[in-house]
Amino acid sequence: MDKKKEFLIPFIGLKLGKHHFEYQINKAFFEIFDYHEFNDSDIKVNVVLEKKSTMLELAFKHKGTVNVPCDMTNEEFDLPIKGKMKLIVRFGDAFNNDNEELLIVPHGEYQVDISQYIYEMIVLSVPLRRIHPGVKDGSLNTEALAKLKELTIKELKKEHTKKQKQEDTDPRWDKLKQLLTDK
Repeated sequence: MDKKKEFLIPFIGLKLGKHHFEYQINKAFFEIFDYHEFNDSDIKVNVVLEKKSTMLELAFKHKGTVNVPCDMTNEEFDLPIKGKMKLIVRFGDAFNNDNEELLIVPHGEYQVDISQYIYEMIVLSVPLRRIHPGVKDGSLNTEALAKLKELTIKELKKEHTKKQKQEDTDPRWDKLKQLLTDK
């Protein structure tokens, strides 16, 4: 819980109006949540908290990269991600976070923990299928792909030479060709 301390926003002393917060998210942040899907991450999160007399409005925006393995080649690459989310914080009798866009905190609360919302926003912005950009445009060069290309070309050459030999040595066609030359 100590690592989440920087994601606690004490709103009790803030004046009415907009307040800006900025966070740099790296791999250590995801280790708090025991999430190990990303090899590394470099994400900038901007939070705008608008304090009103009866509620708080939070607008989250994030942009950056996460280092993940490609689903097709297993090559690691930096996947660009971005997204945004809004959250309304109201005051009530008891804590309630059942709704993903509305958080109810008890009267008398003086701070709000936004770490879970940042975590969910980032994880949900990563596409289900992660494909290396080099696979899409054909520029990915790995040892495995080089070996596959090398083997594929040899197989095609072998098949092509076998077909030529078969065409050249077919005795039926040789007899017909002789008829043309005997005239």
